[in-house]
Amino acid sequence: MRSTRARAALPSREVRPPVSDPLQTEYRPPQPVDIDRTITAQRHGRNDPTFAATGPLRTGGIVWRASRTPMGVATMALRCTAGGTVRAAAWGPGAEWALAQLPALCGAHDDPDGFDASRHPSVAEWHRRHPDLRIGRTDLVFDALVSAIMEQKVTSLQAFSAWRSIVTWYGERAPGPTPLPMFAPPDIEGWRHVPSWAWHRAGLEPPQSRTIVETARRGSAIERAATAAPDGEARDRVFISLRGVGVWTSAETRIRAFGDPDAVSIGDYHLAHQVGFALTGHRTDDDGMLELLEPFAGHRQRVIRLIYAGASLEPRRGPRLHPQDHRDH
Repeated sequence: MRSTRARAALPSREVRPPVSDPLQTEYRPPQPVDIDRTITAQRHGRNDPTFAATGPLRTGGIVWRASRTPMGVATMALRCTAGGTVRAAAWGPGAEWALAQLPALCGAHDDPDGFDASRHPSVAEWHRRHPDLRIGRTDLVFDALVSAIMEQKVTSLQAFSAWRSIVTWYGERAPGPTPLPMFAPPDIEGWRHVPSWAWHRAGLEPPQSRTIVETARRGSAIERAATAAPDGEARDRVFISLRGVGVWTSAETRIRAFGDPDAVSIGDYHLAHQVGFALTGHRTDDDGMLELLEPFAGHRQRVIRLIYAGASLEPRRGPRLHPQDHRDH
């Protein structure tokens, strides 16, 4: 249940902005792209307040995405034609930026050249079945970093719940005729000034909330440095220099913000097990995962995406992890 204190703090966030005429564009991918899979990879759980869908794009649905662009808040609505063209409309001060970024979001900058799927027969089969798999990017570095920090060492349900609460309480109501109330994330200063009690009520642990607040103090400089960095290793150095940010968080940020086709989230609770099971039929650890992925250097994240798209994932061997809720303590 949403905190009444949070509602009282920011009543204007609940008001829908006036709906104006949208800006519109079309994007024609030069090759077939699984737009649904590419875009929904950026979703933060089923109830993400920045994301809504009336159905899959491939069957005529519309996907709605709210974001805070460098030019301001924007809402973008996407739909696909039978020929694969992506049609988009956008509202808000950031509409022009959002439409210009649309090809990148749809995976236009993801280049699979040099990817040799034949190095493993299963990878080759998954690639044959999903040749249209692409890795999109948001180019929104700080939002990607914050969402990754929230997901450190907790279950997905905990992280997605915290994201939903904080974005709804402290974000900005998304413009446009959205199918339900949607919100764009706070700006960097907004993240910095979320009060400690709100983090607690959202269910986020103190280490993560402190890391977000401290990171926000250098937020603009971090964005500039990461964007200017020439490769993934250089971006790792930018992110890991921050207290409370490690290799897992850096990799997740690189994947979401930059569509890095080689990033591997070392330290993930499930990933090494799934990669090992998919490629060998047995679990492995992080070192074993890196060894298995080494033949695909430069495209290791692509292989991971193919595993989740086409492989039979390892069956659960025990009860689902039950998260502890400390909000009443």
